Amino acid sequence: MTTSGKTHLARVVAAQDEGTKVGEMPARAPDERFLVSRSSQIPLYHQVANDIRERIASGAWAPGRQIPTEPELTNLYGASRITIRQALANLAQEGLISRQRGRGSFVRDARIIARPSRLSSFTADMRAKGVVTSSRVLVFEVADADDAVASRLGLPRATPTLRLERLRFGDGEPIGIQTSILPAGPFVGLLEVDFSTTSLYEELERRYGVVIDDAHETFIATILEGDAAVLLGVPHPAPGFIVERVGLSRGHPVEYTRSLMRGDRYQIQIRLHRSSRVPLTQGDDAERVSVQV
Repeated sequence: MTTSGKTHLARVVAAQDEGTKVGEMPARAPDERFLVSRSSQIPLYHQVANDIRERIASGAWAPGRQIPTEPELTNLYGASRITIRQALANLAQEGLISRQRGRGSFVRDARIIARPSRLSSFTADMRAKGVVTSSRVLVFEVADADDAVASRLGLPRATPTLRLERLRFGDGEPIGIQTSILPAGPFVGLLEVDFSTTSLYEELERRYGVVIDDAHETFIATILEGDAAVLLGVPHPAPGFIVERVGLSRGHPVEYTRSLMRGDRYQIQIRLHRSSRVPLTQGDDAERVSVQV
């Protein structure tokens, strides 16, 4: 490393020790390397990526902060430039960092936070967060309702339904796979709509005057594997959420949606409030959380 390079690296590490913005790494001596093991069966680039991933997850490297440059990481990890580049490429593919030509790599705030407070469509919810949405229609067909769908929509088994499956994107990156099922009878002509460019809720209201004004949602932790992991661009396996929603219009169920969401891009926050005047066992407005083990 050149004298100027060593000086820059020392400045970066010193800034990190002082808790400033560059990477926000924990304090360490300027000549101390990050830990990787050449005797491990885990490839070096995986070890580097795992270490950076842990620093991001712990908050040591905060969203928006620049991480050390490739030469600096090469020195800090004692690894080759190719190893560092492969680790950073994996992290960029996961959406944890963004790599900007001529500027370096930055930690992304890649989570889309769901705060259940009002009912809206995926498109409207993401739009309110400043996220540009797009969709790829995977399946749009007529299918007979099985027992699970029939029970959720209050239909006889084998009733014809419309099944719309879409890969949903936020700012160009896949977030989830969403399958929406509606009874076919009330929505004649809906198959003609291109749902890669429009919202299902908006079309239901515009074409049929049907407003989804109430819904029940269930969140289930899951593991993303196989084709789902490939479509969502995550490693095998990876954490995720299943979000099941039954949407109602004027008290009647008209939509059942099952979404498979990336765990690294989707976070749920719920605000809970307890009134001192109402016992926990009373009140129709109380939030109820079901825990199954």
